[in-house]
Amino acid sequence: MNIVLIGYRGTGKSAVGRQVAERLGMTCVSMDARIVERAGISIPAIVQQHGWSKFRDMETAVARELGQQDHLVIDTGGGVIERPENIPALRANGLVIWLKASVAVIVQRIQFGTERPALTPGKSFTQEVGEVLTRRLPLYQAVAQREIDTDRLTLDQVAEAVITAYRL
Repeated sequence: MNIVLIGYRGTGKSAVGRQVAERLGMTCVSMDARIVERAGISIPAIVQQHGWSKFRDMETAVARELGQQDHLVIDTGGGVIERPENIPALRANGLVIWLKASVAVIVQRIQFGTERPALTPGKSFTQEVGEVLTRRLPLYQAVAQREIDTDRLTLDQVAEAVITAYRL
């Protein structure tokens, strides 16, 4: 069985995924890294050259592939839940755990990141996070089989909560 980590950017999916995989002897796979590897260019370059739709198509292909594997900790991109077909693919052999965080904490954690293009051009970073998170909250809630609020937890505490959820 896989552990599938969903949530907005900055909620800890990558760092927690690596730690959980190490502690459980599993393999951690970043969906975004797999997409970049296959495309041979960065995510901002994919979006700039081909648009968000092409990126989401690539994300769906990776979700289907990883959903058929076993013993993985899958670090998804924050928008993986925007395509309904990704969910059954990831749930087929996985427990979906939503790592949550407030807008203020997300902004604090990722405000200087450059690995992802803007999702809502013309907005401030905080406005973008708030707007996109508000739109995605019902999707995360509908998909998640477990939820962990990461706002006040250390990396170790979040990893332990994920492991506990997985073992239930």
